[in-house]
Amino acid sequence: MATRPDTRTVSQDRTRNIGIMAHVDAGKTTTTERMLFYTGVTSRLGEVDDGAAFTDWMQQEQERGISITAAATTFGWKSHVVNLIDTPGHVDFTMEVERSLRVLDGAIAVFDAVEGVESQSETVWRQADRYGIPRLAFINKCDRVGADPARVIAEMKSRLGATPILIQLPIGIGASFSSVIDLISMRARTWDLDTLGRNFDDGPIPHAHVPAASRAREEMIEAIADHDDEMMAAWVSGRELSVEQIKAALRRVTLGRARQAHQCVPTLVGAAFKNLGIHNLLDAVIDYLPSPADLEAVRGRDPQDPASTATIVRSSGDDQPLAALAFKVQSDDHGGQLTFVRVYAGSLRVGDAVLNATRGQLVEVGRLVRMFANRREDIRAIESGMIGAIVMTAGAMTAGKLATGDTLCDPRHPILLDQIAIPQTVINVIVEPDTDEDAVKLVAALERLAIEDPSFKIKTDVESGQIMISGMGELHLEIVVDRLRREYGVKARVGKPAVSYRETITRRAEGENKFVRVAAGPGGPRGEYGHVCLVVEPTDRGGGYVYENRASQTEIPSEHAPAIEAGVTEAVERGVIAGYPMTDLRVQVVGGSYHPVDSNNFAFKVAGSKAFVAAANKAAPTVLEPIMALEVVSPEEAVGDVLGDLHARRGKVAGITARPGVQAVACFVPMASMFGYASDLRSRSRGRATYSMELDHYAEVPLQIREELTGRQASK
Repeated sequence: MATRPDTRTVSQDRTRNIGIMAHVDAGKTTTTERMLFYTGVTSRLGEVDDGAAFTDWMQQEQERGISITAAATTFGWKSHVVNLIDTPGHVDFTMEVERSLRVLDGAIAVFDAVEGVESQSETVWRQADRYGIPRLAFINKCDRVGADPARVIAEMKSRLGATPILIQLPIGIGASFSSVIDLISMRARTWDLDTLGRNFDDGPIPHAHVPAASRAREEMIEAIADHDDEMMAAWVSGRELSVEQIKAALRRVTLGRARQAHQCVPTLVGAAFKNLGIHNLLDAVIDYLPSPADLEAVRGRDPQDPASTATIVRSSGDDQPLAALAFKVQSDDHGGQLTFVRVYAGSLRVGDAVLNATRGQLVEVGRLVRMFANRREDIRAIESGMIGAIVMTAGAMTAGKLATGDTLCDPRHPILLDQIAIPQTVINVIVEPDTDEDAVKLVAALERLAIEDPSFKIKTDVESGQIMISGMGELHLEIVVDRLRREYGVKARVGKPAVSYRETITRRAEGENKFVRVAAGPGGPRGEYGHVCLVVEPTDRGGGYVYENRASQTEIPSEHAPAIEAGVTEAVERGVIAGYPMTDLRVQVVGGSYHPVDSNNFAFKVAGSKAFVAAANKAAPTVLEPIMALEVVSPEEAVGDVLGDLHARRGKVAGITARPGVQAVACFVPMASMFGYASDLRSRSRGRATYSMELDHYAEVPLQIREELTGRQASK
């Protein structure tokens, strides 16, 4: 294995923090494997289908041939250090993509040259849009029958709203694909397949391809000039443009338009499995994606006043006060915890005592490592702009665990960075341990898994004692249960999957509760008093739950305000008609009263809870169900059966797109109708159709289903 890069000798401008993102099966992990092979991190090529991919280290990943967890690794290329995260493509593991993109500076979007822009391609693209991340596009699998890079580029424009700038042309397509033309240098690159693509030759463009390459180069320069004044001036003057001028202009438009509509995206072509095109992609990462030095200073808030709109600014640099974000947590084999962190400012060093600003706790940094998938290399520090991990032993964790989204900072210069968005769960199952011993192990195991994965939720029914786990889909929970049994040795029965419904309100209403009682105390009877008036109103779909305290200090003293919020929040989690958590509503505490002697937090918590229930019941509550965006790719002869089945599942077809030999059906369908869909689709299409599905929105359930759900709750 080649020598790994020493990050201590590399400046920030020679650092890249990037991710690889795509729809499942587009070739992300295969592309990553080639990058690691050609940069010397691995000495052999690992294949996904063989379960030997370097970054797919989990047993479940190797068996299924898919990425489940985001794997981080580091490599060197042309005197630069690249921190790379290979993210999952399956929608059930979208949390891994979300938290990775939160801390990355750039990304490579991989597209299948045959399938084009697929449903999860859109999802991860929108996630990257939210963070304004500059991107490269890699049109993979150009060696397959039906490959059509031009169609992929057209779909990037129409479906993603991007401005792809093609900087390469393939020589041949499908089985004849063998080389690429670099439109910037106007040279053709051909790889030596006998050396697994490690060696290559750059030579003149074959004569037959010169006209097409010349036209494509003009289109590339025009596209860059449309977004760069300096390039436009040089182009219209008719001056010959050097390779360095074109690259500099392309870098400017890639970085400069990252937070704007129609983002400029340098686009490359290749076939990772055939070892074609990866060297060009590595060069493009260095040439066009940002370094930490290119980014704006990180901004945060005062941990003592997180609601304030005032911001704290931290510039990058090792000499600045520490500002770092914990973006991923992983259980350690020895009962400890591995926490991945991105350092934005300052440096994190072994022996430091840093502040967890999210939880108000000090954390002792005992050991730091750089990650190579599941392998570790000890380091003394994580410098500004770098990604690494903190190893916490089981003993050190007693002082406080780190969680996804926690901010680590200099205790003398506190700062609270923005949290990481956590998606809503859509499915749940009941888990019942076989024995009392398993019950103890089950609770401990679930707690560890929930710390690792914030999109995985646990809830215990107060009355029945049943444990319900919730996640992003059937595969998500299947993996969780598999890990419970294999890694933690828990023997348990698992119920049938059920939908994670939500409740909401449909109109504005007011509620009031005055909690007054006499309670026994050590010094004799004492009074308890709490009085809360509040208003509830619906928000737009996707608005979540919003709580606001508008009561004055003369009505409700500030020391009782947290108790009211806790009471309301617990009631929101319980729901009011069917026992499901409530969403898409705003609660405003508008008044109340207190007693100078008898008022306490318990009384205000109860009053807040009961006032909310009263208001919500008057606000025409209803039940919402998750509606999934479904894409089915089916052979043409099976489309009729697929559409009939979707109609029976309450699906609403949004469109049908023709692709070579297949039809892609876009549809919105309730999650409740989709259990067992994989096997049904397989039988209807003789195993030839595929599908992908993700949460799109919540919608009100039909009246009959609402009555069934509320009736079921009433009978409990």
